[in-house]
Amino acid sequence: MDRSQTPAGAGFVDPEFWRGRRVLVTGHTGFKGAWLSLWLDSLGAEVVGLSNGVPTDPSLFELANVRETVDHVEGDVRDPDAVDAAVTAAAPEVVFHMAAQPLVRRSFADPRGTYATNVMGTVNVLEAVRGAGAQTVRAVVNVTSDKCYDNREQGRPFVEDDPMGGRDPYSSSKGCAELVAAAFARSYFGDPGGPALASARAGNVIGGGDWGEDRLVPDVMRAASAARPIAIRNPGAVRPWQHVLNPLSGYLVLAQALHADPEGAGGGWNFGPPPEEAREVRWIAGRLAELWPDPLSWEVDAAPHPPEARFLSLDSTKASQRLGWRPLWDLERALESLVEWHLAHRDGEDVREVTLRQIDAFAAASPGRRAV
Repeated sequence: MDRSQTPAGAGFVDPEFWRGRRVLVTGHTGFKGAWLSLWLDSLGAEVVGLSNGVPTDPSLFELANVRETVDHVEGDVRDPDAVDAAVTAAAPEVVFHMAAQPLVRRSFADPRGTYATNVMGTVNVLEAVRGAGAQTVRAVVNVTSDKCYDNREQGRPFVEDDPMGGRDPYSSSKGCAELVAAAFARSYFGDPGGPALASARAGNVIGGGDWGEDRLVPDVMRAASAARPIAIRNPGAVRPWQHVLNPLSGYLVLAQALHADPEGAGGGWNFGPPPEEAREVRWIAGRLAELWPDPLSWEVDAAPHPPEARFLSLDSTKASQRLGWRPLWDLERALESLVEWHLAHRDGEDVREVTLRQIDAFAAASPGRRAV
């Protein structure tokens, strides 16, 4: 197959592929994991989730009753026996490894825990797939971060073959996880008929139900709820903001492609917005203040904070050309949907219904939409 062309059947989330398929999601209690689990369930997949608890209070996982739609397994990815047992019991055909310590600032306070979760957790999941899951698993999507790249402030979007690295423990751990995945892919995952492995890189996702600490949009929503100014650490920092459903659609499309073409779909993949939609933190805060119905302002947080990269953006040309993937919601739609979700939550609406309604609206925007 010509690798420069879009593989047949790729480019959109195919309900026929997911209906009845066994899927394991590690980290399903987190923000992205909960959105993915709800989407997979709506597609008719049989979803098993592995997590060692709910990371925030409140959480999308609890508010949207995700526990009721997935087979919830308590377990820590740092525990190889627990991961082996989960993979054996689930007998999944597709694995999305999303469990992680996801916060830069927390990584400064707990580097050991960050590396244990993000690096050895990845080793444990891939070892479980190589062993207990070798007979059933056909596709593994290892989800890392846009911060896996060695960011030397080169002022251009990262491409997939840029060097891995990181100057803080979190970014370094994600670069390490990418190196682990690449080594496993070369050493263990090349057999015909066996599991296929790829890594997905995205960052700065936004959407309803994110209450992560020290993250801009959750901080804005907390400030809005408390009617106080938003404290912003780095107003001039540029990031590739996008609605959570954009990269999740990429992960799903990538898994489909891995299943159909293990060799062609392996390796690393960027799933980010167009470069022109990488915006400064101050712009995001200002636009959210405009969209929020009550007065909302921001101020610079002058307290000392760990250093962060000023510019970060992804080049997703590879995913566009070879998977047929593209982000369906632009930044304005992402921000509007975010505000809609949090206003619904504030007003006591059923956030599970709100979340599923947004998933359906997103899916309906796909040019390859198929009836479920």
